Amino acid sequence: MAQSNLATATPPAPGATKPPRQAGAALKLAAGKIGAFLFTVFVSSVIVFFSRWLVPGDPISFLLRGRSPNPEAIAEVTAIYGLDKPPLEQYWNWITGVLQGDFGRSLQYRQDVTDVILNRLPVTLGLVVMAGAMIAILGLAAGIAAALLRGTWADRAIVASMSGLAAIPSFVGAIVLIAVFAVQLGMFPSFGSGTGFWDMVYHLVLPSLALALSFIAVVGRVTRSAMVEQFAREHVEVARSRGITPVAVVIRHVLRNATGPILTVSGLLVAGLLVSSAIVEQAFGLAGLGSLLVSSVDRLDFPVVQAIVLIVVTAFVAINTLVDLLGPVIDPRLKAGEGAR
Repeated sequence: MAQSNLATATPPAPGATKPPRQAGAALKLAAGKIGAFLFTVFVSSVIVFFSRWLVPGDPISFLLRGRSPNPEAIAEVTAIYGLDKPPLEQYWNWITGVLQGDFGRSLQYRQDVTDVILNRLPVTLGLVVMAGAMIAILGLAAGIAAALLRGTWADRAIVASMSGLAAIPSFVGAIVLIAVFAVQLGMFPSFGSGTGFWDMVYHLVLPSLALALSFIAVVGRVTRSAMVEQFAREHVEVARSRGITPVAVVIRHVLRNATGPILTVSGLLVAGLLVSSAIVEQAFGLAGLGSLLVSSVDRLDFPVVQAIVLIVVTAFVAINTLVDLLGPVIDPRLKAGEGAR
């Protein structure tokens, strides 16, 4: 009887338990990435806050500049800014305030740090977004063109041009763009961020291009390399032999599979954009977060420096975490539990 039941029992389908396992592995991977993100931000906040004890200079001296630093004035200022409390208590008060959107009070502007940053944020955000759009459009276009024309003189010219752009620092690119397009041709302004949305866009064209130049070259070279590697894969030859149109082969089988390395590099470039924006903002006289960070470091405005650095680190880690989570969605070969083949 037992043998009959065993013989007539329907065996489970080979892949019946695979989707739940895959879903569980994907959730575990996502939870791990998010946990790593939170831990990294926490460690960064500790380093950012306590690093001010390693910086030479005293914020009290800056606050009392031009006045006699008598003990009563020093005690009053330290009490107002909470500098008389133990370091761990200062950190706890600061991080709990940060979680509520309160970064403290600026020593330089005598305002809430949040208000100071929000006044500068539109310029930097517009600069980074425009530069990112230029990088995506021009970098992908150059890389795709070079890959499609691989081995030709056009391919070599594009690669040489991208190598040249990659070697140009942002401040050099800014000077050249100002000299050519602002001074010689008069096509774009060379100073300020303008008033109103469209005027700001017009003013940010040259700064965005100066910020994006070297990154366009990086994305272009990575795109070309990834696509050339995919062109040599067997599945591309199979797709061609089946009569699939060249455009469909490039889009569905080459570019899609090459998206992983491109997306990974693009995530890493975010930190470069945020850091390089300070140089470009100084060159074009833009009142953004980069120029605010430079002036705050110079004047020992620790609350503003800590807030900007923490925001930059959080944005960088968040974008790279998002890239890691989107990778398996874009490229099925990278699903949880599977290696790239």
